[in-house]
Amino acid sequence: MALSTKHLLGIKDLQKEDIELILQTAVQFKEVLQRPVKKVPSLRDVTVVNLFYENSTRTRISFELAEKRLSADTINFTASGSSAAKGETLLDTVNNILSMKVDMVVMRHSASGAPHFLSKHIPAAIINAGDGINEHPTQALLDAFSMQEKFGSLKGLKVAIIGDIMHSRVALSNIYLLHKMGAEVMVAGPPTLIPPYIQQAFGVKVTYHVKEALQWCDVANVLRIQLERQNQSLFSSLREYNLSFGIRREVLENLGKEIVIMHPGPINRGVELDSDVADGPFSIILHQVENGVAVRMAALYLLSPHNH
Repeated sequence: MALSTKHLLGIKDLQKEDIELILQTAVQFKEVLQRPVKKVPSLRDVTVVNLFYENSTRTRISFELAEKRLSADTINFTASGSSAAKGETLLDTVNNILSMKVDMVVMRHSASGAPHFLSKHIPAAIINAGDGINEHPTQALLDAFSMQEKFGSLKGLKVAIIGDIMHSRVALSNIYLLHKMGAEVMVAGPPTLIPPYIQQAFGVKVTYHVKEALQWCDVANVLRIQLERQNQSLFSSLREYNLSFGIRREVLENLGKEIVIMHPGPINRGVELDSDVADGPFSIILHQVENGVAVRMAALYLLSPHNH
């Protein structure tokens, strides 16, 4: 079995079969991660460069760990400590890296479409680790993997995505994926953080009341308020946001049903999620982190030169 695509640029470009193949492969790699020796030689002699033009802890560490578990050779590049900070263009950077004979590039960039641009200019396989406010495909895949593990299937599942939808590449990738897999999606948050056309464009339900979303859903995927991407004030204060849209334990306990809480991290505790929710029995946030490594191993393995 092989993917229908040479790159993982976004969920938008994937077929349902591709998503299923990545999730099935991740199940096998998760089993590898439970063993005493967690390494497999699947990517031996494959060179992967991690090209991070934007700050990232979780995603970068998760990819690095996935690469090491697959026995790949890795090069880490962070833009702040590199020639990119001196004004080197993206293509120059990449041509320099390519001359080092790299097979795969994992890339995070603040410009939407940057990995797509690269894929047209270089022969290496490219995995998008987040581009601007466009997509974050491996996050949507690990979210899907975590939901599938919990519920057995995504078909018919009701998923509420709550918070800063406007600035979120996680929301977009999740909407694409959930629809392809037959789930229902609702977005919830303040009107200023939800794009006005989202209902027509993506066929999702919209509510401005968190309680309504929680009563409707099986899973609440709660997003971080992205203060660094907002150039004007879109809500009055973090405290106000927490009072209106924060997820509190007593609200969950009074729903009369059990729902699952997810969060792509990093969490603003006390803003979008209270600590006793993030660390409580409803949350599968730590499973998401663990599953992230297995899912990224699957994506790297399926896109590697060994499989093409």
